[in-house]
Amino acid sequence: MNPITVMTIFGTRPEAIKMCPLVQELDRRDGINSLCCVTAQHREMLDSVLDIFGRKPDFDLDIMQPRQTLSTITSKTILGMDEVLSQVKPDLILVHGDTSTTFAGALAAFYHQIPVGHVEAGLRTYDKWSPFPEEMNRKMVGCIADLHFCPTVANRDNLARENITEGVFLTGNTVIDALQTTVRKDFHFTTDILNDLDYVNRKVILVTCHRRENYGQPMTNIMTALRRVADRFPDVELVYPVHLSPVVQEAAHKHLDGHQRIHLIAPLSVDEMHNLMARCHLVMTDSGGLQEEAPALGKPVLVLRRETERPEAVAAGTVLLAGVEEEDIFSMASTLLSDQAAYNKMAHAVNPYGDGQACRRIVDAILYHFGAAEAAPEDFAP
Repeated sequence: MNPITVMTIFGTRPEAIKMCPLVQELDRRDGINSLCCVTAQHREMLDSVLDIFGRKPDFDLDIMQPRQTLSTITSKTILGMDEVLSQVKPDLILVHGDTSTTFAGALAAFYHQIPVGHVEAGLRTYDKWSPFPEEMNRKMVGCIADLHFCPTVANRDNLARENITEGVFLTGNTVIDALQTTVRKDFHFTTDILNDLDYVNRKVILVTCHRRENYGQPMTNIMTALRRVADRFPDVELVYPVHLSPVVQEAAHKHLDGHQRIHLIAPLSVDEMHNLMARCHLVMTDSGGLQEEAPALGKPVLVLRRETERPEAVAAGTVLLAGVEEEDIFSMASTLLSDQAAYNKMAHAVNPYGDGQACRRIVDAILYHFGAAEAAPEDFAP
């Protein structure tokens, strides 16, 4: 049997974190010809992840431009993929999650009549405006995809409600696989602030806040609550790697500059972020990926959003939905910082997202789909 040519497509740092372990698994498997194409929707942050995992792309569309829009990202990706797919017609395209790269890559594959596999399939909020544009991206990719790799049972159930039942596999989330590569006890940060923090006697809170739907008043509310937390608890240190978005930069510096225990730092590489997460006390974030990563490291998460497409984390007790109102955020953070029983309940909850075998299950499923394996992989069970 000829090798199965599988091309992975991704373009942002979060995608790269979750796709690079899968690319590594594809690279080492017999019977698969693994190709990697990046759009570089996020150029600098993407490259840092590729360096950590030691994978050079086979194709690089290099689409990023200053103040790019959703329309330019989508159109440039489709045009770039059209050229790549005219050169190489893979047996399968793999896209991840819900970015504009994901949607455009899947659409380009559809135009070339190439099957699509959707990694991290089935996440839903059922609100097309939140998160924007991610909710519609992943729903449209779900309509295009032939193979659906769901992290959790809830994700699989979401697809079933949309009458998507064929080619669906329950795999766990590949980000848990990534943590096995990046987190190390002897890790040394390149940022002196992070090396000098007292992670034993101080309560270090890792903060991220960057989502488009939080621009404006929600972001102001979040920043104000963060400053109140630092003022209220003298043993707290806030570490905020500030996203490169000019909107986020402006809001963070306007509201958080000048506080001795609030550290606004440059975005971190994936290995630094994971190792900071492993050492911190608490995570406050509007990120999707951190809701999956932090619980695997025993860290409670306050989600700075009105809703989450990861309700199984809420059900499992590993995250709390804090919303975007100042008083709610401050109150929930205060509880976790002052009530040890409430903190321990979250820190010791079982992570519903994976066991470090997601990449192996996905590749096994691909081989099974193409008739190169006799049996489908076992389902992931938390």
